Amino acid sequence: MTEKKILVSLDFDHTIIDDNSDTHVTKLLPNGEVPEDTKSMYSNKNWTRYMGAIFEDLHKQGVLAAQIHKCMHEIEFTQGMTELIKYLGTSDRFEVIIISDSNSIFIDTILEASDLKQYVDEVYTNPAEFDCNGCLRITNYHTQDWCDLSTINLCKGHILETHIAKQKSNGIQYQKIAYIGDGSNDLCACLKLGQDDLIFPRRGFRLLKKIEAIKECNGQEDVPMPLEASIHPWDNALHIEEVLHSL
Repeated sequence: MTEKKILVSLDFDHTIIDDNSDTHVTKLLPNGEVPEDTKSMYSNKNWTRYMGAIFEDLHKQGVLAAQIHKCMHEIEFTQGMTELIKYLGTSDRFEVIIISDSNSIFIDTILEASDLKQYVDEVYTNPAEFDCNGCLRITNYHTQDWCDLSTINLCKGHILETHIAKQKSNGIQYQKIAYIGDGSNDLCACLKLGQDDLIFPRRGFRLLKKIEAIKECNGQEDVPMPLEASIHPWDNALHIEEVLHSL
């Protein structure tokens, strides 16, 4: 019988790369400033709509697709991350997926330029493409109203559960799940994990702060501890590799 794999799910911005790809592209606007009318559209619950407006601003300024690709190529990976992805992708012990609120153009551009896409089994993110006029268009991955921890356009916990269910219907089950992230929108996915699973929150970012706040509530009357997985903070992805290698 084939040994069950470990599913490794990674966020992208500030996890795989050491920046936010969406905010990084705004440097291509005049003086790197987002127009005031576009700023007024900002909402942390509907990020895709806001980014769609920024992409239209870039197009109005004559920014070409090649310039956007070049801008993405400038972003550096977090320390040890390329080594981790290659390790995971070349081992038959792991399946690697990305769940990100970025978009398909940015993620593909960065992974392909670094020859890392071959090591990733699946990417779940907001679809994007350049239209016939060269404007980058982005759409919601989905539109959800069931999770207050997530944005309207992307619930990572739902995506993770759906992926696991899909694979189970194909006869694939996992011995463990490892979730690697940094932001508030990673918490929902972490809450879906069980006692055998692992969470790798990046040090100095919001996910770890939220986990620590939940831990402080543990043991208080009527306040259950919803995080069952073991917690492994990191600032260098080689530490993640060491932990996963030891399993």
